[in-house]
Amino acid sequence: MLPRPARNYVLMPRSLDKVEPASQSPGDLARPRLPAKSVRPAKHPEDDVDLETLVDDMNASLEGLYTACSTHSDTVPLLQNSQHTRSRLPPARGPCSQPCCPRRRVQRSQPVHILPIRRLQEEDQQFRTSSLPAIPNPFPELCGARSPPMLPPGSLPPSQAVVKQDIKIFTEDGTSKVVEILADMTARDLCQLLIYKSHCVDDNTWTLVEYHPQLGLERCLEDHELVVQVEGSMGSDSKFLFRKNYAKYEFFRNPVNFFPEQMVTWCQQSNGSKAQLLQNFLNSSSCPEIQGFLHVKDLGRKSWKKLYVCLRRSGLYFSTKGTSKEPRHLQLLADLEESNIFFVISGKKQYNAPTDHGLCIKPNKVKNEVKELRLLCAEDEQSRVCWITAFRLLKYGMLLYQNYRIPPDRKTLLPPFSAPIRSVSENSLVAMDFSGQIGRVIENPAEAQSAALEEGHAWRKRSTRMNILGSQSPLHLSTLSTVIHRTQHWFHGRITREESHKIIKQQGLVDGLFLLRDSQSNPKAFVLTLCHHQKIKNFQILPCEDDGQIYFSLDDGNTRFSDLIQLVDFYQLNKGVLPCKLKHHCIRVAL
Repeated sequence: MLPRPARNYVLMPRSLDKVEPASQSPGDLARPRLPAKSVRPAKHPEDDVDLETLVDDMNASLEGLYTACSTHSDTVPLLQNSQHTRSRLPPARGPCSQPCCPRRRVQRSQPVHILPIRRLQEEDQQFRTSSLPAIPNPFPELCGARSPPMLPPGSLPPSQAVVKQDIKIFTEDGTSKVVEILADMTARDLCQLLIYKSHCVDDNTWTLVEYHPQLGLERCLEDHELVVQVEGSMGSDSKFLFRKNYAKYEFFRNPVNFFPEQMVTWCQQSNGSKAQLLQNFLNSSSCPEIQGFLHVKDLGRKSWKKLYVCLRRSGLYFSTKGTSKEPRHLQLLADLEESNIFFVISGKKQYNAPTDHGLCIKPNKVKNEVKELRLLCAEDEQSRVCWITAFRLLKYGMLLYQNYRIPPDRKTLLPPFSAPIRSVSENSLVAMDFSGQIGRVIENPAEAQSAALEEGHAWRKRSTRMNILGSQSPLHLSTLSTVIHRTQHWFHGRITREESHKIIKQQGLVDGLFLLRDSQSNPKAFVLTLCHHQKIKNFQILPCEDDGQIYFSLDDGNTRFSDLIQLVDFYQLNKGVLPCKLKHHCIRVAL
């Protein structure tokens, strides 16, 4: 092992003859250099390797490569690295000896020249790209010396974690489904998701209902309301229902006949037209008033009082002196800002109300406290719907109209092939005659009725002929005509009169809303429940027999049909003995 010297000497590039002592530091010891001359110590005579001759031969070889290629090879640093262990040998203490080779040697104090290599690479790259057309830089501001090509910290908005929440949705038959929604999902978005998952017909009549069974209250959520925010104000036993509501925006379709004249007053003269009514309700500068008598329940008591009530944009007021509306006679009953209005389901039974047409103003902070509820009761269903609709219009205004206009505007933007499917009740159904070479529309109702009867007889004859010939039939003809209607959505089976009226009220008191059910008084008969002018009427469908065949009729046999499906199809086209045509059918879906 070679002895370690006491001092380390560094040769400076400007003066190679002068040797200056340098301080011994780890950085100097780690520097890889080729020794210009090395003297073998006298204490090791067995080491016969001449290091000076070996280094001189290596330097001469490197000088030859440098002269031929005008650049250093990549093996130079490798050779220097290989001699790194030997560079720690003690340098010669005497002056540097002359080189044995006349060529110029690479001095140990000279750095490795890598600049020519980089310059050649840059010139080669410039020569390759000189033939390409010049493409302007679209972002010169990112390549400047002053602006770095990266965004400064804080220029982008902070990324927020996506918040999701599980919501449980119920239907009328008790089935439920848990849906994972985002925190900013509205009631309309959730309805669209449920329609897609349940394969329902998207006719813009589905809604989400906030139901409080303990309080006996329910209301339809507005399309713009956030579902997670509404759920935060609900009690533990409250839940969401998914159901149809045809009367949600009925006011915008027929506002003239919606409010009774004696209940509406305006601060300015109104001509009573449709546009004027809409403008007065939606314009925040106007001041429409809904006035009339209501039964009001005292807070914390079971007693009811009949008061003259006035609904304004600022709130609900009652008069302390008859029907006077002077400011000194009006007192505030409820505020519109931090409250919502609900339907009372069974006011007579639960709250001892005078009628079953109850409504309730519930503050948002109240969950299950009955004492904080402002319970009201109207004389009839039309008055109750009028009060509830006026409350919604005065609270939301133009936002409610925008919710009504969004579905029609979306339909106009969609291409024809992606338009949502419409229900049969919304389509324009007409009677057709295909007996000739080309089909024609039957405009005469009498001819349409005879065509329906003739088609029914022809279908019956074909079925009878097939049974006589021995073809397999799962059901007998008479049995099939009495059970085929059970597959339709508008048939609700064995429900009571009260249940059918409840379903009609829940899905909206609009003209033409109907359902069919089994009759409770006659086991062979059926009942058609129909809504007209916000009133519910029942029509009995009786079976009649002719030549051994069973028919169904609404007018004592004058108009007969072979099954209930033909009956419903006919009265969707013709009013007949009914007060209006069948337009919407009540439906229940299972999630």
